[in-house]
Amino acid sequence: MIERAEDLVELERLLALCEVQSVRSGSPLPLGAHARGDGVNFALFSRNGTGVRLDLFDRVEDAMPSRTIILDSSRNKTGDIWHVWLAGIRPGQLYAFRVAGPYQPEAGHRFNPNKLVVDPYASAIAMVPGGDLRAAAGYDPRSALLDLARSEVDDAASAPKCVVTHADFDWRGDQPLRHPWTSTVVYELHVRGFTAGRDAGVRYPGTYRGLVEKIPYLRELGVTAVELMPITEFHDGESVRVNPLTGERLRNYWGYDPIGFFAPKASYASVHDRGAELLEFKEMVRALHAAGLEVILDVVFNHTMEGSELGPTLGFRGIDNAIYYWLDDHKRYYRDFTGTGRTVNAAHPIVRDLILDALRYWVIEMHVDGFRFDLASVLGREADGRVASDAPLLTRIAEDPILRDAKLIAEAWDAAGAYQIGAFSERRWAEWNGRFRDDVRRFWRGDAGMLGRFAWRLCGSADLYERSNKGPECSINFVTCHDGFTLNDLVSYERKHNEANGESNRDGSDENFSANHGVEGPSDDPDVERLRARQIKNLLLSVALSRGVPMLLAGDEFRRTQRGNNNAYCQDDETSWVDWSLRERHAEVLRFTRGVLALRRAHPVLRRERFYSGEEIAWFTPEGASPSWDDPEARRLGCLLREDGAPPLFLMFNASNAPASFVLPAAGAARRWQRAIDTSLAPPADVVGDEEPRAQLDAPRYVLAARAGAVLVAR
Repeated sequence: MIERAEDLVELERLLALCEVQSVRSGSPLPLGAHARGDGVNFALFSRNGTGVRLDLFDRVEDAMPSRTIILDSSRNKTGDIWHVWLAGIRPGQLYAFRVAGPYQPEAGHRFNPNKLVVDPYASAIAMVPGGDLRAAAGYDPRSALLDLARSEVDDAASAPKCVVTHADFDWRGDQPLRHPWTSTVVYELHVRGFTAGRDAGVRYPGTYRGLVEKIPYLRELGVTAVELMPITEFHDGESVRVNPLTGERLRNYWGYDPIGFFAPKASYASVHDRGAELLEFKEMVRALHAAGLEVILDVVFNHTMEGSELGPTLGFRGIDNAIYYWLDDHKRYYRDFTGTGRTVNAAHPIVRDLILDALRYWVIEMHVDGFRFDLASVLGREADGRVASDAPLLTRIAEDPILRDAKLIAEAWDAAGAYQIGAFSERRWAEWNGRFRDDVRRFWRGDAGMLGRFAWRLCGSADLYERSNKGPECSINFVTCHDGFTLNDLVSYERKHNEANGESNRDGSDENFSANHGVEGPSDDPDVERLRARQIKNLLLSVALSRGVPMLLAGDEFRRTQRGNNNAYCQDDETSWVDWSLRERHAEVLRFTRGVLALRRAHPVLRRERFYSGEEIAWFTPEGASPSWDDPEARRLGCLLREDGAPPLFLMFNASNAPASFVLPAAGAARRWQRAIDTSLAPPADVVGDEEPRAQLDAPRYVLAARAGAVLVAR
């Protein structure tokens, strides 16, 4: 009990001393929340902000912080970095910032201390279960069409909070695999959708651990890298629309709206403890590496989930809107190169540093092997909006010493007209080859005038890449990906069927180069089904035989369907999930996929990081003459591949509606042609491995059925 006034003074002095010792000015670097000594250092960039408050929370749904620390600009600021060190902070601690400053939308400033904002460098982010982000609007919705008057609503109860994490993890000697492009086969998948279905047969469906359980399947399939659709934290319940066919609320399934660039998605963890997602993600990477599988992340640095000028204030907008986003001349609005209503300003040095820091983090701390950059052309735009031919950020990424072994893959276009296939930055950058997708689809559909284009794609697209000093390894060859029809739907639907998305079928591409081969959608007609299966094999064969890097969409190998939906971004259900029951139903296609990938591995001539020379390749019509590349009606093509010390290959393609009799070239001294693949034949004759007995061909010609492809090997 305090009895004297001097005792009270002494107590206050001791309490003040403890406070000074537990709260220190901290350090401006590194940005984010990092353990230092027996506490944590917090650092946040904000140039135009005038005040910063750090709020600590006990629970993610708390409206009131358990502790607040006001940062003093004279003590807790170095340049544009606000920082503070707190003693006793442990992993799992929730935190967020409030940033004060001018609220002047017309000048590009959106500071609103009534809104919590997440740390751009947070390594984990906790979302409020079922949280509604409408309270995060930085403006009063009643003024949306006028002056965007500042909102006075505090959104703490529903706002995302950051999680303090620790980096301790036993990697057990894990190292990057560094597979060369020549041996790489990419498999694009959605972490949740890959194992969320009822027939997935895993203990932890829809999670990082669920993916680990499927490693034996991936190895048996023959792929060497998994490309994961976005796994950085996003709000999957942001949509307010419903499926008009079922009345169920639609969800953000794809995740191309990140809230942070460093934080793995928490709901993909099997355990929902704070920060558990980091542990499970690392466990997944370690297990995939142990199985010889690389991990490539689909990263989105071109926009965030904050939306247009009418979107919520969750991070960048409330930290320093004028720095992080690309503002229009009328600074209330954003320049939109992404089709999402806003664009991250990658032309600004601060943003460039953030992107590089994120990439280094995923390589150093999370051991990932590469990145696929969504709408990568946005990252190459200069301050005036032009697409630069030698963009500084893209060069920095390519030349960064930490990222030198990382695979870099660009989606070499954006929503504002940039289309850089064949000319995206330097040779270090590979590209999703959209021309390959379209030309191969059109050739097998039987479109006129596609013979020459198809030949270019088989050869690694030298017509696209050679002029920019790139090689065939820069071409990621695919005919399907998450964005568009699945392989089954490509041969089963003439047009998209996106009614379930609630946009009156207006969304998604109208230019699919697809065919239904007799009836729209599922069919019980055995002739229709046989032709569809053959066309699927033709497309898979084209991907496997082409120089460049093959990429498959998860489930295509056993005919996964989205029932004609070519834009299933909001379908977190059986529409998008892999249906593993099809693995048995379409075992023929699965077996064929494994076979063509095995053939690719067995013949290095198909995989070189250079374009074919004249001595290595020769083209023929079925009659053995040189093709007439300009003939719009030509749909049949033979191709002889030769390489010193390796058995020659003769490839035949017939996209016409009638059989073709191909004159066989000489197999070479003491060699005879053997049939390795013929997509028109029933299994097991459709694909025969090197270790299996193959049919010997003695006749001077080979008759190839309509709509079929074949591969002969000289032994």
